Amino acid sequence: MHNTGVGGAGDGEGRAGVDGAFLALERELSVFLRRARANLGELAREVHPDLEPAAYGLLARLGEAGQMRATDLAAYFGVGKATMSRQLRALERLGLIGRAPDPDDGRAWLVHLTEEGRARFTRVRGGLRARYAQRLEGWDRAEVAELARLLHRLNAGHETEPAAPGLEPPTESGRASTTSER
Repeated sequence: MHNTGVGGAGDGEGRAGVDGAFLALERELSVFLRRARANLGELAREVHPDLEPAAYGLLARLGEAGQMRATDLAAYFGVGKATMSRQLRALERLGLIGRAPDPDDGRAWLVHLTEEGRARFTRVRGGLRARYAQRLEGWDRAEVAELARLLHRLNAGHETEPAAPGLEPPTESGRASTTSER
């Protein structure tokens, strides 16, 4: 169990000029992200034993958006084209996605869930939603909606701001540049 420490000793302003609310946010997001990564691994294995955890999010995006270009998927997730291509090839080998020519641009391809991919993903997502409902059964519906709204706002902020130092997109060589390389 972890302690949020919000309002606790040592979390006020003055600790290197950092507001305690931001320290609490950092701590809670760190715990949340660690748990989310572990859950992604489990979800991915439920979809297919050979599925990489990061690829579960790709299936979710395709399930929501329908067919998309690989470059649009890469931009959405903030990863390089090479990373996206590798993940899509793996999903295609597993029979979870397919590709079709883009009718608007004959040089491009659209990626979509296959019937098998949609069926597997839908089954696992249904189980995930049931787990959320169970974990949050003591929450008011308005609180759940507010949490979703705030997380959306946080995620949308990442789409409009430049990457933080050390988190730049990959260079033409396919790897992220670092501050020391500049």
